[in-house]
Amino acid sequence: MGDLAMGQPTDHSPRAAWMAGQLAQAVGADEASCREATAVALLRWSGCTANAPEFTQLFGDDVSGRKALLAIQSSGSGFRSGTRRKGSAFLSLSRIHCEVAGDIAAQLGLEEATQFALRHLFESHDGSGAPDGLRAEQVPASVYMASLAGDLDIFNRLYGIEQACKLIGQRADILYPQALASPVVANASRWLAALDEDPSLSGPCSLDAAFAGRATSLEILAHVVDLKLPWMTGYSLAVAKSARNAAMELGLDASSQQKVYRAALIHGMGRAAVPNMIWETPGKLAESAWERVRLVPYWTGRAARQIGTLAGEAEVASYAYERPDGSGYFREAKAAGIPIEGRILAAAAALAALRVARPWRDAFSDDAAGALLMAETATGRYDADVVRALLNKPRPGKSKVPAAPLASLLSERERDVLRWISLGASNKTVAQKLSISPSTVRTHVESVFRKLECSTRAAATLKATQLGLL
Repeated sequence: MGDLAMGQPTDHSPRAAWMAGQLAQAVGADEASCREATAVALLRWSGCTANAPEFTQLFGDDVSGRKALLAIQSSGSGFRSGTRRKGSAFLSLSRIHCEVAGDIAAQLGLEEATQFALRHLFESHDGSGAPDGLRAEQVPASVYMASLAGDLDIFNRLYGIEQACKLIGQRADILYPQALASPVVANASRWLAALDEDPSLSGPCSLDAAFAGRATSLEILAHVVDLKLPWMTGYSLAVAKSARNAAMELGLDASSQQKVYRAALIHGMGRAAVPNMIWETPGKLAESAWERVRLVPYWTGRAARQIGTLAGEAEVASYAYERPDGSGYFREAKAAGIPIEGRILAAAAALAALRVARPWRDAFSDDAAGALLMAETATGRYDADVVRALLNKPRPGKSKVPAAPLASLLSERERDVLRWISLGASNKTVAQKLSISPSTVRTHVESVFRKLECSTRAAATLKATQLGLL
């Protein structure tokens, strides 16, 4: 998903992760350090959805903007040089990205050294990086290794191996130390050839050994997906719960209920490939923009299938926008060609979308949303049995939403403020909504940050949704 948000092929981070691990081995690092380098490179772009709104303000197209920054042939960081005329943009964007990436690593249960590295992804060897201006040996070696591996993969794809090695040489002792850049240049041809011979990364280039026995909940991924658009906070989880309830009402077995729930959690992964400026466009989209939206479920399927255990869920998730009458996308499949789990997910996603406010309209009430969905169903756009199951209240004892275990962590007013800022509202807007002064809002925000141990709104939103506070 991070690769999609950065405008990269979906195999970029896995390729870079494997090469970072190879680099660690080449310089004699121990097993733990090799694993750290691999993890940091794999999760390097995990914080991109968090600063997408800020990127949009600066560059318009956040996806193409990031892609362009990564392609800059500079002697230092393309990210830094590309934002040089944007004031403090480099620092603020880096801080949001790094804090969220570090928090994701913490939620995944990764080692503290890995968490620290992900909180300092944009530091440079010469001290010109962010967010803390660390230099030389203050920067974790895994950060340098991830940066080198990423540069090699991107520059080789764009400019060829000779130019890639030349650019890495120019960045040595500026962005990363010469002692690590030299073995990358020396081994570049061999590593890239190995990846070309094993494009699925299921053979010699597999990452399985580095993460053997590790698993995590998909709810984390769902919350990170939703960070891209503040007004969609909590959307993926709401779709998942609604879809699972409908599956129960329809009498699907436990396996199918779980599959549709998990598919709903990941169905928005492909949304990362589409810039926020398109998602926030009121009215009809231009044909070029609509074509990018049509590919969202395709990219979801492509990205999620890289995890073998999610193959079934990835297939279901790719049907999220298909319609029984053939008017959906990307396949334009009709009723008989859409699995029941896909029909449930499509209706659940549509219902949840109606209940969410958009920048150009208010949220529909439950009754109004249900009536609109029924009207669409009457035209053949949704499965009638599914929609009836979806609109029924869950049976007693089924799928109860667990109480927030840490509800007492924040005061009621702090939760009110957090709820609004998680949706992208400014302090001034929150003050108007809650009839309090902007300075009082600022005080509450600072208190929320302190209690959640965060310093950015994106990180607070991610942590609060994970803790059940939103």
